[in-house]
Amino acid sequence: MPDGRRERLRAETTAEIKRTALGLTGSGGPDAVTLRAIAREMGMTANAIYGYFATRDDLVTVLIADVHTALADAAWAASAQDSPAERIQARAHAFRNWALANPEGFRLIYGDPVPGYRAPDGGAAPDAARRVCIGIAALADTAWGSAEQAYGDGDFGWDDFDPGLLDKVRPAFPALPPAGLALALRIWGHLHGLVALEIYGHLRAQTLSPDKLFRAELTQLVRSLNIDASTRV
Repeated sequence: MPDGRRERLRAETTAEIKRTALGLTGSGGPDAVTLRAIAREMGMTANAIYGYFATRDDLVTVLIADVHTALADAAWAASAQDSPAERIQARAHAFRNWALANPEGFRLIYGDPVPGYRAPDGGAAPDAARRVCIGIAALADTAWGSAEQAYGDGDFGWDDFDPGLLDKVRPAFPALPPAGLALALRIWGHLHGLVALEIYGHLRAQTLSPDKLFRAELTQLVRSLNIDASTRV
């Protein structure tokens, strides 16, 4: 077989393995991801799968890296607007839209961990995780001039935060105080909370309009930050 065709077939099979693994995560939870289960779904032998991924952890690491990178690309680089309100709105909607289009990926990185999985040193997707972290902190930083009046009196110090988080955020936003970093995490809670409830199906019995609920929550968030809320959400 010519090398070009062999490489193309290998890439196609690798992509199918990853799609199958994500599908198993969605249908059976994180503990359903095993190389044997993937081989069974694909009609392959377990030994054949090992030719693509030496261990289950190698596959999970690649999946997490792919998913986290896709999220960073889709949501945290989604806005070029100058208005703080527009940035929050654009990135919030991009985050929700990505999650709704990729529920298995959302569950993989924000749901229960894969049992027994051991990430490599530095994490499965350090660059993507840093980009997401910086993107969230950027929302607080761009709004801090207006939000400080409402959020600046929080009793926060740098020792309230994980050193790894500080290593990412403080060089990027040296003027953002501890209360500002706390605000970033609170904004993240607003954006993540309703999306997680929606992805896991907990809103289905309570509302027929999860989009309307999300928009209302986002409008209230923008108002609480004392930034221009005139942009339609």
